[in-house]
Amino acid sequence: MQIKFKKLHPDAVAPKQGTPGSAGFDLTVCRPVEQISPAHIRCWSGVAVEIPKGYVGLIFPRSSICKKGLLLTNSVGVIDSDYRGEISAVFDILHSEENPQTRNIIAIWMPPRYKIYEVGERFAQLVIVPIPEVEYVEVEELTPTERGTGGYGSTGR
Repeated sequence: MQIKFKKLHPDAVAPKQGTPGSAGFDLTVCRPVEQISPAHIRCWSGVAVEIPKGYVGLIFPRSSICKKGLLLTNSVGVIDSDYRGEISAVFDILHSEENPQTRNIIAIWMPPRYKIYEVGERFAQLVIVPIPEVEYVEVEELTPTERGTGGYGSTGR
């Protein structure tokens, strides 16, 4: 499969696999990180993509995020096949010496090693996934299962 992309910034880097078997294609910061609130930053890739109809792009944090004191705000970003804008990601700042009001319960156990992403650094990964065509059909009853309506922790595991 080929995914068309367009560089929207002179320092943009094409999405690239870390290794040939990687599911995700790394996205690279192309310009200084934007602080959008005391507790949030946005990283810009400088890249727009053309995801084929029937697929979706999912934005996940890279595993190295554990060294940053950050969390991807919406856990997984969704890039729909009809979106043609620049790919970016917003992160929650868990802890920062520069922003003490961002301290939270997680930060109590984290050493203050927070270091924001720099231009040229990989900040997230884009995974392209097929999506089925779905039609919801309203019914009076759903097919019963062994689990039934048991939710959070219902299996005892």
